[in-house]
Amino acid sequence: MNTQELIDTARALVADDKGLLAMDESNPTCHRRFALLGIPQTVEARQAYRELIITTPGLGSCISGAILYDETIRQQKKDGTSFVKALIDAGIIPGIKVDAGAKNMAGHPKEKITEGLDGLRSRLKEYYQMGARFAKWRAVIVIGDGIPSTGCIEANAHALARYAALCQEAGLVPVVEPEVLMDGEHSLQRCSEVTQEVLRMVFNQLYSQRVILEGMILKPNMVLPGLACSSQETVDEVADATVKCFLQVVPAAVGGIAFLSGGQSGQLATERLNAMNLRFKSRLPWALAFSYARAVQQPAMDIWRGQAANVPAAQQALYHRVNCNRAARRGEYNPSMEKHD
Repeated sequence: MNTQELIDTARALVADDKGLLAMDESNPTCHRRFALLGIPQTVEARQAYRELIITTPGLGSCISGAILYDETIRQQKKDGTSFVKALIDAGIIPGIKVDAGAKNMAGHPKEKITEGLDGLRSRLKEYYQMGARFAKWRAVIVIGDGIPSTGCIEANAHALARYAALCQEAGLVPVVEPEVLMDGEHSLQRCSEVTQEVLRMVFNQLYSQRVILEGMILKPNMVLPGLACSSQETVDEVADATVKCFLQVVPAAVGGIAFLSGGQSGQLATERLNAMNLRFKSRLPWALAFSYARAVQQPAMDIWRGQAANVPAAQQALYHRVNCNRAARRGEYNPSMEKHD
């Protein structure tokens, strides 16, 4: 393990007001989104869509790293260039999703545990050899009646820490993603309480597993009211609650924070990130970046719809969203930027 290399990579992932592009959806998830738009659910369509993303002009000016799926990291452009090489040539660090998904947790109704530790050491070695320099593992925490339980939080935190330690051993920066879902009727305050509890447990486990905090990235949820909650706080109130929560529980040594979008609309995810950086950036010990999937890709997919003729317009839409998020990292985003036609 080269500690300095890990730290340098973690810093590079949040440098220059850039963020991460999460293009690591599983094939079933990808197919569900394709089906809604009438796009063929085939390996060829998946390859074409991912090539559209990777070859978007100017992508590397806003995106520091791209999280790939196992299929994607092995794919090539139509001209035979590997996706990994195409990303590196664009100045983007290749990353890889390595968890095996969230499954029902035994003895814990309505709760999930993320699997994938078996055989992870050898998989990480292969991904490193293929050119990946960071990885991602997502834990899912649900808020509801009597949940999350301590047992669920503890088990997921332990798995995240085990994964992170194995990543660093293999030379990969771990992106640690404990996601408190925004589904439900819970209040902003309840989300803050659960997020703090989860993050405290995660960092306790990371310490226990001797993970180098400077050589990791945290990918958390923002502190948000549940989608079905009757009270929906303002953008500034969400920013305040999120930053206050993180200052309580996230060590200053952490390499950076890259928020997940978690089902927020593209514009709202941008506005909330902007508010955090505008109001707090100069006082924070870590960068507040983004690691969005649908919040940057959905407009492009809506335009593309599997048609080669739509690729330039789809790429323009993708670039627009990542450029808005880069502006949000500087606290310079303005909704007037959305009038880009």
